[in-house]
Amino acid sequence: MAGKKKQDNRCSWAQKEIFYDYHDREWGVPVHDDRLHFEFLVLEGAQAGLSWETILRKPDGYRKAFDNFDPNKVARYRDAKIEKLQADPAIVRNRLKVRSAVSNAKAFLAIQKEFASFDRYIWEFVSGKPIQNRWKTMEQLPVTSAQSDALSKDLKKRGFKFVGSTIIYAHMQAIGMVNDHETGCFRYQKCKALAV
Repeated sequence: MAGKKKQDNRCSWAQKEIFYDYHDREWGVPVHDDRLHFEFLVLEGAQAGLSWETILRKPDGYRKAFDNFDPNKVARYRDAKIEKLQADPAIVRNRLKVRSAVSNAKAFLAIQKEFASFDRYIWEFVSGKPIQNRWKTMEQLPVTSAQSDALSKDLKKRGFKFVGSTIIYAHMQAIGMVNDHETGCFRYQKCKALAV
């Protein structure tokens, strides 16, 4: 499989095999599907305070636990379902994070109603086009930006939880709102080409 092979020119943060598929196929690729937007938001929130490796070991568990990240279904979760999720070893069993997925689903649906899609809403924070950064090393990568500050502030105002600027910047990297592959990485130009 292409995603399993060793790449000498892969971003320095993605040198362990568990990162290969995610780095080579998902990270930095512009997302325009609302269900996928919600999935990334839930996973980024779950990752807060943990390593991304922890979350990458649990994607199937999350998809099953959260009805394949259907915000309409997640928004309807009641206490019994939330308690069941908090006991599920296939996900991060943090009460606040589980509850935030439910409240965030409700806020997500409100944005869809207001803007016709979450995608239309979120991409306005970068004027509809990915920001193309040119970092040579991982040490140069910022953890926030003016755009992540603004998006975080607006999401909080709309009732979202676990959406601090650092989490949101990581989210923007993941969904291709910013291209933060190192310039020497084999994915840098590929993701840049997707921005057109």
